Amino acid sequence: MPAGTMFAKFKSTNVAASTSMQNVAEGNPITQYFDIGKPVACAGPELVWRIHDAYRKSDNKECSVFIFEKKIAEKLHKPRRKETITELLKSSVKTLERFRHPRILQIYHTVEESADTLAFAAEPIFASLSNVLAFHESKTYENANVAPAAGGGTPQAQPIANAQPQRPAHAKEYNFLDMELKYGFLQLTEALAYLHYSGHVIHRNVCPSSILITKRGIWKLAGMEYVERMNETDLNSSIPCPPWSNRVSKMAQPNLDFMAPEVQSTSKCSLLSDMFSLGMVICAVFNNGRPLIQASNSTSNYAKQLETLDEHVHKLMPRLPIALQEATSRMASRDATARPTAQLLQLIKYFIDPAISALKFLDVVNMKDTQQKSQFYKTTLIEAMPLIPRKLWWQNIWPMLKSEINNNEVLAAVLQPVMLFVQEATHTEYDALMSATMKVVYNTPKSIQASVTILENLHLIIEKTKPEDVTTDIMPMLFFSFDGSTIQVQSAAVVAVANVFDSIDELSIRRMVLPKVKLVFEKNITDPKIVQNVLMCIERVMDRMERAQVMDEVLPLLANVRIPDPDIIMRTVRIYHKLFVDKSYGLSVETMATNVLPLLIPHTVNPALNFDQYCYLLEVLQQMLEAIDRQQRNKLKLDNLSMASPERHRTLRHQFSTDNMNAPPFNIPNLRIDQRKTSSAEDMARKNSGGSGMLGGWWFGCSPSSPDSNFLRVGNVFPNRRLSDNTLMTPKIRIAPSCASSPGGTPGSGLPTRRHSSIGPQERRGSTINLSPPTGGSMPNTSSSVPFLLSSSMQSIRSRRTSTVLSSGPLGSGSGILQQLGSGMYQLFSGRN
Repeated sequence: MPAGTMFAKFKSTNVAASTSMQNVAEGNPITQYFDIGKPVACAGPELVWRIHDAYRKSDNKECSVFIFEKKIAEKLHKPRRKETITELLKSSVKTLERFRHPRILQIYHTVEESADTLAFAAEPIFASLSNVLAFHESKTYENANVAPAAGGGTPQAQPIANAQPQRPAHAKEYNFLDMELKYGFLQLTEALAYLHYSGHVIHRNVCPSSILITKRGIWKLAGMEYVERMNETDLNSSIPCPPWSNRVSKMAQPNLDFMAPEVQSTSKCSLLSDMFSLGMVICAVFNNGRPLIQASNSTSNYAKQLETLDEHVHKLMPRLPIALQEATSRMASRDATARPTAQLLQLIKYFIDPAISALKFLDVVNMKDTQQKSQFYKTTLIEAMPLIPRKLWWQNIWPMLKSEINNNEVLAAVLQPVMLFVQEATHTEYDALMSATMKVVYNTPKSIQASVTILENLHLIIEKTKPEDVTTDIMPMLFFSFDGSTIQVQSAAVVAVANVFDSIDELSIRRMVLPKVKLVFEKNITDPKIVQNVLMCIERVMDRMERAQVMDEVLPLLANVRIPDPDIIMRTVRIYHKLFVDKSYGLSVETMATNVLPLLIPHTVNPALNFDQYCYLLEVLQQMLEAIDRQQRNKLKLDNLSMASPERHRTLRHQFSTDNMNAPPFNIPNLRIDQRKTSSAEDMARKNSGGSGMLGGWWFGCSPSSPDSNFLRVGNVFPNRRLSDNTLMTPKIRIAPSCASSPGGTPGSGLPTRRHSSIGPQERRGSTINLSPPTGGSMPNTSSSVPFLLSSSMQSIRSRRTSTVLSSGPLGSGSGILQQLGSGMYQLFSGRN
């Protein structure tokens, strides 16, 4: 009979034997200690152990309760054999209790017996491997529309109409990942290595019904009904053991489909016999749940199929991972000497995997000391988790982390991988699997490092947490962290506020967050890290603060930042720039001039700033200065409109260009202009007296009657043209001395000369200016106006940085106002003559 049919028959019988879960264990003392739930799986010889979910009453710890109903043995076998089966099952539980190993099923409560049942409690079980392989086998039949042939032969195809094989009722729907299988095979190998070399026993019944899968996905070896003690002096020697016989109850014998050939042929077994059974288990897993030998409890079928075993193994190898093929082929060999031992099998390349190593350590982490645990959680597990499938995250890793939450000694280290779970979990996964555990973390005392870890990752937690839980659980913890006495926790709380400010209401920001952040800043004003974190927090939350609070609280805080660190400087500059750009804050020019610029300008010579930082700082300063300049100019213009005195024109330099001058007309004293090829002094006086009115009118914007009055303005369009390039000779400007003793005068022999800027050094031309008051002559004495022209106007014009209206080059280049004035007047009088 195929395994699937046998399992289905047993399950239907088993279900009919009991109508309720409570009635199953009624009268058994184990009910005093455990609350027993529904059945979830079955295991053991002929799957006689029914496995129920349960909780221990003393501490509400999750577990599984195994129940054997004695009447099942009466139905499957002769009544007189019931006591034999009962004693066999009881002894197997006692043996399990004796072997304490992470790969052996852990017993929580010893076997209890009543008139109708046997029961014991163990760690939480998901299913037996037999349950899972039965699902795989039935699924294969359904997909292929085949049914197993009678007598253990090859399945034969059936018409689709008749091909409706029912899935065994006990089959557990479960699909293995490659890593699950790899780790499961390794766990079985480790279990056998422990039994062989530490326990000095042979298991003799390594088969799917003896392998249990916990709710964490760990494979555990059980089924100790048929163990045989080895010769401790020679572990490699064989010992006598009974072969499988039709005369003995099949429930009292190992599974024939996985029995080693030498047991049946020579009635001897060794530790290598268990390795053959392990090889057959591996083959069954990759053969869609069907064992390569399906003897149907018939020794003749077993012997017949054993002859073709090598051929079936060879055909199956392509389904196995390459790194596992050679070892499996050798384990399934009929020659016992070809099989590897459990110790050697653990060393094959197939099992060398960082993820597997991390999972192995996690299974035995409770046996490690605090330092080893912390190192594993913080480093090894974090590095391995990207290599581990997400299914195993929740099934294998999370239960272990959850159990360590209450261990304050390693909580800080455990929170490192926990935060990775929070980050990768979906909202549904977080609500269902993590939320309750995280609430415990919020509300229990924590070490400094644990608090820092929570606060630094608070934005990830809030993203997955329900809003109502954020308000009731997370925010109180955050605000309480500011009151801690340690700098690390306070700094982490400041960072947390900056990361989760969107989740904090504005009232809490104004009344709780800002005062606490300021207090942290004041206590640690010389700590660069805390100052940096405070500035980052202020920069992010100030958008949700009132203007008055920003002006009253934030500006004084910024003024107290004295650390010349470039990052701190740049963050301070960004906050000031934000206040300046966003007009809603109302940063006045007075505040900028008195409170901001004096703090920022010294940083322009900070040698720690790089080029980009310096440029940004200078750009912000220039923007602020321009804003101050614009406002002050506008203000002064409005003030000057109400002033009647001409003195108002002297206050701003930009008003003294030739286009903006608005002074009353006056005559330049003692000015004479003549041609280079000189004329008489009388002609010069005549020309001067005839053009002085026109000169004054041109200078102050009047429109002279001469058609050449525009000459100077046209000349200004071509500032680079030298006057010596004109066809007309450059004029000389002479100013008559007011007295013989005046400076620059030459008594009796005319005026001193001054070289014109447009001629070479070899030529000396008479051109000089005498500003002394005249002593005679017909020219009017207006010397009181001369200082205004030469001191105020000329200095103002020369100080302009932009293109100058009256000069074509830099100041002092020789092309001054008087030179252009003389050229223009020459053109004017030349035209008249």
